[in-house]
Amino acid sequence: MLEYEKSGELKTKSIDLLNLSSSTDVNALVEEIQKAEPLITASRSDQVKLLIQRLQDKLRQHSNHKFYLFKVLRAHILPLTNVALNKSGSCFITGSYDRTCKVWDTASGEELHTLEGHRNVVYAIAFNNPYGDKIATGSFDKTCKLWSAETGKCYHTFRGHTAEIVCLSFNPQSTLVATGSMDTTAKLWDIQNGEEVFTLTGHSAEIISLSFNTLGNRIITGSFDHTVAVWEADTGRKVYTLIGHCAEISSALFNWDCSLILTGSMDKTCMLWDATNGKCVATLTGHDDEILDSCFDYTGKLIATASADGTARVFSAATRKCITKLEGHEGEISKISFNPQGNHLLTGSADKTARIWDAQTGQCLQILEGHTDEIFSCAFNYKGNIIITGLWHAVMEERRGQRKTWQVLLSSLVLQVYSSTNL
Repeated sequence: MLEYEKSGELKTKSIDLLNLSSSTDVNALVEEIQKAEPLITASRSDQVKLLIQRLQDKLRQHSNHKFYLFKVLRAHILPLTNVALNKSGSCFITGSYDRTCKVWDTASGEELHTLEGHRNVVYAIAFNNPYGDKIATGSFDKTCKLWSAETGKCYHTFRGHTAEIVCLSFNPQSTLVATGSMDTTAKLWDIQNGEEVFTLTGHSAEIISLSFNTLGNRIITGSFDHTVAVWEADTGRKVYTLIGHCAEISSALFNWDCSLILTGSMDKTCMLWDATNGKCVATLTGHDDEILDSCFDYTGKLIATASADGTARVFSAATRKCITKLEGHEGEISKISFNPQGNHLLTGSADKTARIWDAQTGQCLQILEGHTDEIFSCAFNYKGNIIITGLWHAVMEERRGQRKTWQVLLSSLVLQVYSSTNL
């Protein structure tokens, strides 16, 4: 990031080094940057070299470490809906059927805050990363609330949806919150004044996936109507509708440089779209069952897909070819994500295990054991040295009525935190 002053106003500019590796020649790279960027003068070259060397050090960190079980937390009495880490992994949040969101200290396992006020299930939750000072919660009570991560204070309650809120996201600048609802609309909200900015209308069924691009000027919504819509964030205008899937959308997201959009569907395929014109450039096939999750690596070079068929696949974004297949789980894979370095993948499965894989070879490097039930959520922190997993812990209780016998599933949530370093 470059900071500079223009006409008395402080401005910023970013240089993306998406091809940087631990073996990149730093001197040659800085020379290349200087030719393209006049802000990098000769007097600044040593400083830039130091920054790039630090980035290389980060790429080398935690790349081959083994993880060990660090904490087991029983977070809520009723089932949990989602888990989210702040950027550093120093704290995380959990949403629950008990109508609350809880904020946790990762190292100590201490509950820092209970965010109370929703009148129904708290389903969608997020930090405003990279800042991490605010939390958004979306609920089945049709509202979204904005909270202070530090004090637990509620800043705003966003009202306007006519059905459950099931997905939400902050824009990268942390000036807007977008919410997606079962009422078929998405809404953009102003974080400062708490007012609705736009309503995004056009889908004919529930919106279940929503995300901004890196620049924050576009937003995509995925729907049960089998389509994905691309919108301008500053006007609310629909730019494209991506039509091609023949079943419900499970995920939709941009790559880092905003050139591609990846969509996953219950039709067993992922599709890759040109973000500039909305045209489909590839259909990624090979799975025998529904796609439950999909993602890009941090640079946008690799794509990972997770399926109900119990396998995951890695594709090249450039060639659209399958690089490797991840086999070993004995149940559906509901979550998949790359570590920040991009060389490992994390999967969470109904077979009660989470696994770490080599993204190039497909080799299983480690099985995170000790889970007693199905894993529904798992994630790396930004450094890649902490993993959090969420699972159901179920007990069957039999109750007898006058005319019939039935069973009630009593669920609580168990969170497990894994670390490759001493926290």
